[in-house]
Amino acid sequence: MGRVALVTGAGRGIGRAICERLAAEGHRVAGLNVRPALDPRPDLAMPLVACDVTDREVCARAVAQVEAQLGPVDILVNNAGVTRDAMLHKMEPDAWDAVLAVDLTGLYNVTRQVLPGMRDRGYGRIVNIASVNGQKGQIGQTNYAAAKAGVLGFTKALALECARKGVTVNAVSPGYTDTEMVAAVPKAVLEEIVAQIPVGRLARPEEIARCVAFLAADESGFITGETLNVNGGQYLA
Repeated sequence: MGRVALVTGAGRGIGRAICERLAAEGHRVAGLNVRPALDPRPDLAMPLVACDVTDREVCARAVAQVEAQLGPVDILVNNAGVTRDAMLHKMEPDAWDAVLAVDLTGLYNVTRQVLPGMRDRGYGRIVNIASVNGQKGQIGQTNYAAAKAGVLGFTKALALECARKGVTVNAVSPGYTDTEMVAAVPKAVLEEIVAQIPVGRLARPEEIARCVAFLAADESGFITGETLNVNGGQYLA
C-alpha cells in the first residue's frame, strides 16, 4: 500500500492539497502542523501531529510518532512556511527571525530526522516547497525571499549528497496560489499581481500538489536537484 509520506504545514492550503493528492495515489500520509487542533484531518491515515518546525526536539518527537504508527518515512514534503512582510528599513528583528526559522531552518530540522533512514534503506523522495519570490525577489519580502532562495540552495546541495543513495531531492516553486496566505494580500495589490501573471489567474493548490506527487513518485528517480516552476509564466528561469 504505497509509501509513507510526511508533509509539513499540512493543515490547509497547499499542504492540505498535497496530503490529499498523495493519499489519493495510495500513500500513507501524515501531516505535521503547528496547530493540529484547529485543522482536523479525518481523511489522513492519522491525525495531524503537533509540530513547531523551529524546535528540533519537537521535530524529533513528531517524526518518531509518525514512524511508530505508519513506518519509516519514504517521502518528505517540506511545505511549512510563514510570511511577515515589511520593507527592510521597517522590518523588526522578530519578523526576520520568524520567517527564516520556519521557512529555512525548519527545513533542516525535519529533513535531518528522516534522511539517515532514507540513506540506509537506499530510497527516499524529498520535495521542498520554494517560491517564485525566492527566485525573482519581491518588495517587502526580503526575509521570505531570502529564506526561499535558501531552500533552492539547500535542495541542490542535498541532491548532490544523496544522489548515489537512492534519495532524490527536488523543489517545487509555486507562483501566487489561491490560499489563505495570498488572500491576506490587499485586494488592490493582489489585482496588480494577477495582472502580471501571463495565464491571468492564481494557481490552484491542487495544481501545486500534482507537481509534488510527480516528483515524489517511484518513477521519478532520475530527477534530482531540480526546481519545477509552477507560476503561470510569471517568472521564466
